[in-house]
Amino acid sequence: MKKIFSIHIGGFHASREPAVIGTLLGPCVAVCLYDPVARIGGMNHILLPGKADLKIFDNVARYAINAMELLINKIMTLGGQRSNLVSKVFGGANVLPAVFAESGGIGARNSEFVLEFLQMEAISIVSQDLGGHDTRKIYFHTDSGEVLLKRTRPSWWRNIGFEERRLLESARRKVEECGEAALFV
Repeated sequence: MKKIFSIHIGGFHASREPAVIGTLLGPCVAVCLYDPVARIGGMNHILLPGKADLKIFDNVARYAINAMELLINKIMTLGGQRSNLVSKVFGGANVLPAVFAESGGIGARNSEFVLEFLQMEAISIVSQDLGGHDTRKIYFHTDSGEVLLKRTRPSWWRNIGFEERRLLESARRKVEECGEAALFV
């Protein structure tokens, strides 16, 4: 029986023993790293792109650069080889309607940072599921690299169609109420 671990914002976990690591993502990004030779894997949960100011923050793993380095180092201390690592990347959703543009929102910035980091570190991305509006629940199996993903639509998404139809009908009624227009020359 595999041990089950749940990580939250700023969390990370890696295991040499077979385990399942789960997390829930919105605009945050989770990176699953796996060494297929040593069969060691781990996952982090990133809140913000960039790096933490070590003088101010006590949970530096909330920031992408710190979270990535901590996870890589943990896998290496367990016997994994950096050169063997492959990755799967999830999250980066824009879960708030019309608050932020998708291209400039925190989810997009998190995704961009992580993808750039992995490319610069020559860590292959074998799978990714980023962006959109859905939250994601993921379960990462550290011994096989397998990830199970469940998407959930935000509650506001269901109401958009209803609200648009209501506004359209209201606009049609107002147009019909206006009557005739008289133009003055």
